[in-house]
Amino acid sequence: MHDIRAIRETPELYEKHWAAKGMSGRVAEILDLDAKLRAAQTALQAAQAERNESSKKIGQAKARKDEAEASRLMAHVETLRKTLEDEAEVEREVGELLRQMLAALPNLPAPEAPPGEDEEANVEVRRWGEPRAIVSPKDHVDLGEALGMLDFEAAARMSGSRFVVIKGQLARLERALGQFMLDLQTTEHGYTEVSPPLLVRDEAAFGTTQLPKFAEDLFHTTDGRWLIPTAEVSLTNLVREQITPQEELPLRLTALTPCFRSEAGASGRDTRGMIRQHQFYKVELVSITTPEQSDEEHERMVGCAETVLKRLELPFRTMLLCTGDMGFAARKTYDLEVWIPSEGRYREISSCSNCGDFQARRMDARTKAAGEKGTRFVHTLNGSGLAVGRTLVAILENYQDEGGRIAVPEALRPYLPGLTHIEAAR
Repeated sequence: MHDIRAIRETPELYEKHWAAKGMSGRVAEILDLDAKLRAAQTALQAAQAERNESSKKIGQAKARKDEAEASRLMAHVETLRKTLEDEAEVEREVGELLRQMLAALPNLPAPEAPPGEDEEANVEVRRWGEPRAIVSPKDHVDLGEALGMLDFEAAARMSGSRFVVIKGQLARLERALGQFMLDLQTTEHGYTEVSPPLLVRDEAAFGTTQLPKFAEDLFHTTDGRWLIPTAEVSLTNLVREQITPQEELPLRLTALTPCFRSEAGASGRDTRGMIRQHQFYKVELVSITTPEQSDEEHERMVGCAETVLKRLELPFRTMLLCTGDMGFAARKTYDLEVWIPSEGRYREISSCSNCGDFQARRMDARTKAAGEKGTRFVHTLNGSGLAVGRTLVAILENYQDEGGRIAVPEALRPYLPGLTHIEAAR
């Protein structure tokens, strides 16, 4: 959500960035609605003051037995009652239109976000690891099916496309990955593990900007709740409508949860395999900070996600996203892209975003320093640490050998006692 005062003070800044996203003219519409709202509020306050003054005078007129004046004043109060009702209705209608418009417009990018329309303008910040030399690498689908441990056909029979059944040693590997990621983030990086709800109400999905714009990307239940597309929704909403003492910030939260996405906007993309699924596991990282802390916390979060890939010895690169490729709520985003041998390119495996106070305004999430009277909005950050399914894909492809076996990364062996390779049963 945007601060209407900031739009009044720097309209050209908002117009510039929204126009670049094909939303030219929104500032003029917003300022027009804002002027109508303030006019209605001024008229409402004036009518209320006049009604109160007239009511006081009615009592005075009756005290001096001036019934004619009292009757005149009562008629005037009745007229004011109608004015109050009309102005209150204008305030309600215009205010709701203004809120809807502000809620539908994306966050402004940070000054250091590179300009650009799409991923072609993203900037590589750094690269880690060298891709292994693999002769004629197989993709994860062929590898998993040959092992008898990935079954897309069985999943399709029961659930349709974009689902998979994972079996045997690969199911153990998937479980080990989630536990490894959680342990790393909690024991080494100071995140607090949370087991949050997977179903949320409209208000929670609105708070983290999934609603109203991205409703078609979510799954809706028959009782009006939403399945979370990421634990970001549940974790960030832990501070909704709360005033968190500044001395407790930053809050660092993590969760391993199933995630559910309709992928409505991904028709025809990544239809083969596990890259883009309706259901998958992910370890989410969320930080709640003061405005002064958020930039440093963002860099820290990216490093926490990068550590997972380094420990697993998976080659990756870190990308700073351009203004046209960032998400709706983000002011600055880094993507981590892991090397996928069968495709000969890097693919996104984590996205870490600083949302500033954009989500906090929607959630009314504030902070206050000890001894101070005023409150201010917190800053919220979120990132994947990591997407478990995509990490499983990367391990299958990067650790394959010519016989179709999959070596277990050293970092995961403590979670899989005695297992050094995943191979088909003999």
